[in-house]
Amino acid sequence: MKSIAIIGAGITGVTTAYALARRGFKVTVLERHRYAAMETSYANGGQLSASNAEVWNHTSTILKGLKWMLKSDAPLLVNPKPSWHKLSWFGEFIAAIPRYEANTIATAKQAVAARQHLFSWAEQEGIAFDLKRQGILHIYRDKAGFEHAGAVSRLLAQGGLPRRAVTPDEMRAIEPTLAGQYYGGYYTDSDSSGDIHKFTTGLAQAASRLGVTLRYDQQISAVQADGNGATIRIEHEGRSSSEHYDAVVVCAGVASRALAATLGDRVNVYPVKGYSITVHLNDEASRAAAPNVSLLDDATKLVSSRFGADRFRVAGTAEFNGYNRDIRADRIAPLVDWVQQCFPGVSTRNITPWAGLRPMMPDLMPRVGRGKIPTVFYNTGHGHLGWTLSAATADMIADTVLAALGSPAATIATTQALKLA
Repeated sequence: MKSIAIIGAGITGVTTAYALARRGFKVTVLERHRYAAMETSYANGGQLSASNAEVWNHTSTILKGLKWMLKSDAPLLVNPKPSWHKLSWFGEFIAAIPRYEANTIATAKQAVAARQHLFSWAEQEGIAFDLKRQGILHIYRDKAGFEHAGAVSRLLAQGGLPRRAVTPDEMRAIEPTLAGQYYGGYYTDSDSSGDIHKFTTGLAQAASRLGVTLRYDQQISAVQADGNGATIRIEHEGRSSSEHYDAVVVCAGVASRALAATLGDRVNVYPVKGYSITVHLNDEASRAAAPNVSLLDDATKLVSSRFGADRFRVAGTAEFNGYNRDIRADRIAPLVDWVQQCFPGVSTRNITPWAGLRPMMPDLMPRVGRGKIPTVFYNTGHGHLGWTLSAATADMIADTVLAALGSPAATIATTQALKLA
């Protein structure tokens, strides 16, 4: 049986492990934290949002970034301190602007394809993750934003995702608790929301039942590979060991760039920090005043999702500040203010702040495929759509590994049945 090491137990690592195990591989997941899903997959906005498939490579993004550069509470914040990594990333970001439409359409197609896998896996494995299949409502405060959304909707439609324009009255019918004045909105009833941490930990348990070995507190100090496999040096509890596998899949989030460099590959992910708050709805008035439909506010670049009866998540913003994981009060305050403005009946007395680093490629297209060495593979760089795309990219990389290494245990017929399930 072919052995595969997966580096990283976030959403991409766990979905990859699950997809490979279903194809008959012997899979070991190596994670530096004590548990799965403890970094970017811990407290994101909770949206499974094909409707948010628009890539950021647009001239308007550059102009907004320049305008907001000196505002500490801006939705998009760039630390002006230069670094070669940052400069090269932005250079490639600008170079990808001509592919904005094609990449948005491709991302939408991938997001739509991911849905059937994710929902099927959750149902088969009995994973409870506060799923709400009540759609996502994009809200716009001015005509310019609404008209841009109309152009984006036409691209999404080419990717197989319909969404419809709604009036302010229709918006309030969809989500009656929403306060404020709006020009209009777009509603995608096929989108959904849920708790990524619950889903990832639930799928990790399902993968374990399929025979996947999940090992935590594993610090990767070196990875070497050739045509015969990959050797990984691991530090654990003060001891070093070297382990050999037939192949390795890098799903290491923002650490993927450094790992790829040691393997002769360039995977130019940049750590784009996002923030969230989890609002604990401890009183009946707050529970009644909090929304049930997941939202995306285009002006503030914030999303929100309801988790069960007593939690409400608000997340967003983009901060280009290297590998800094600090939770800044001036970046959390706009999220709290947004709740108070849009849902004034919700108490913000009890909130839990969080910050995580999105692994983002310059063209916002995840790196899914083989490295230069035939036993090295990548599934990383998903940016702001990690959960949305994860089930599709996991199947893609699992098929790539299967084609490269051959079917380890399952027959071709069984493999095809797993892909359709």
